[in-house]
Amino acid sequence: MSLLEETRAAISEIDHEAAANTQRLLDGKTKPRRSLGRLEDLACKIAAIQGNPSPPLPTKAIVVMAGDHGVAQEGVSAYPPEVTWQMLLNFARGGAAINVLARQAAARLIVVDMGVNGPDEVIDRVLSRRIAAGTRNFTQGPAMTLEQTVLALEHGITIAQALASTGIDLIGLGEMGIGNTTAATALLAAFTGRPTLDITGRGTGIDDNAWARKVSAIDKALTVNPPTGKPALQILAALGGFEIAGLAGVVLGAAACKVPVLLDGFIASTAALCAARLAPRAAQYVIASHQSVEIGHKVVLEALGCTPLFEFSMRLGEGTGAALAMHMVDAALHILHEMATFGSAQVTDTGR
Repeated sequence: MSLLEETRAAISEIDHEAAANTQRLLDGKTKPRRSLGRLEDLACKIAAIQGNPSPPLPTKAIVVMAGDHGVAQEGVSAYPPEVTWQMLLNFARGGAAINVLARQAAARLIVVDMGVNGPDEVIDRVLSRRIAAGTRNFTQGPAMTLEQTVLALEHGITIAQALASTGIDLIGLGEMGIGNTTAATALLAAFTGRPTLDITGRGTGIDDNAWARKVSAIDKALTVNPPTGKPALQILAALGGFEIAGLAGVVLGAAACKVPVLLDGFIASTAALCAARLAPRAAQYVIASHQSVEIGHKVVLEALGCTPLFEFSMRLGEGTGAALAMHMVDAALHILHEMATFGSAQVTDTGR
């Protein structure tokens, strides 16, 4: 079996009994039952994923994958393609929003070049897994070959496995790639059958003309690469990107290692949807951090069965929403471990 096949087969059902036991522990705390609402749900979700009713405070990492997209040639972004490479350098230097938020969340930041169209040089603090200098323009044929897609998935799996082996037990997803909301929208349309007009957003803040070009490019891609009846791997190859496939691999690898994954915005969530279409149980291992202003994001989260933890009108990507959500995970588990019980505090429990 290939690494991809082994990983898909290794993903098991989450432990619902562990979650129930966590809820019983929370019900014994000095508060009315369920009065901390979704904060309690979050602790139970972590418990179910890890199979541990009293999960420890997490050791955290955020994986940001970057890749370029041939469809950027169609004028679908407010920024030129070279910005992907420039932002990769910014991540390496510590100057991007995700660098700031990862530091604040005490999360290790792993930046990965999955396929950026830039100089062939080693960048300090960037993990090179470059498959090619960007994908092909999917309005003219498949964005990636099947071999490239499997390679990207397996790079993501390997990264997740390596993190888990070093004690990381909470992974956030992030991405960077000019044109990647176009690719993500095409994947969403292919997987859900939703009309392009209903799910195509403004991405980097494009004007009406660029939005029309974006819709046209997606429609053409779906015509050139018809998804009907195709397996998920082939759809991902035809319409995806190296960083999207890589993040899907991170989800698969994390799920096989029983590590919860915090999603970010539209592109990262679409990567998780790709993982779920490759291995349905993988959807049980993801937690939605926020709902972005990108209109397709709500549709992706519905397809994954996820309810976001917050809505801050964000649309940056990079893993910024996942970094913020890490504080909520910390809070939920601090409550579980540090809050007094009715018995220890000698407080009367009415059972309500």
